[in-house]
Amino acid sequence: MIYIAILRGINVSGSKKLPMAELRTLLSTLGFTDVQTYIQSGNVVFKAAKQHQEKLGNQIAEAIKKQYDYEVPVLVKTIDQWKTAIANNPFAEADISKQGITFLATIPSATTIEIDSKDDRFEIINSEIYLDCPGGFGRTKLTNNFFERKLKIRATTRNWKTIYKLLDLAEAME
Repeated sequence: MIYIAILRGINVSGSKKLPMAELRTLLSTLGFTDVQTYIQSGNVVFKAAKQHQEKLGNQIAEAIKKQYDYEVPVLVKTIDQWKTAIANNPFAEADISKQGITFLATIPSATTIEIDSKDDRFEIINSEIYLDCPGGFGRTKLTNNFFERKLKIRATTRNWKTIYKLLDLAEAME
């Protein structure tokens, strides 16, 4: 089975350093095959025996904790879930370079959140939050921390360039 794992908060501002070569090796020692990473922010595509994604994410997080002594939230999606997330984009008409998806660990019970976010828009669909931030991600209030506080669910965001690249890597494994 092909999986896409996204790690939150590694190699950011010099904290939680985790070289991608070491991450690939670590995942290989867990029995995963064809492990590939994309850029330094914790994006991984790999093959593993079919199992629940939460279990895989926990397995990766525990291995990182054991090896590096810090905690990293890890979300794992199947290639089909990734494709569905892409297809569900409610802001397809807007500039995709100003958009992203915040991936949530679970489907939230709340689907509306009150916030004055100026021109920024978001929509929660399943376990994804679709973001449209015309002013750029550096200025938005719609951050991982904001959504985690409001929804009480782990979150990590990726831009569309990364989302599509991970899909390309996963599809090349099929």
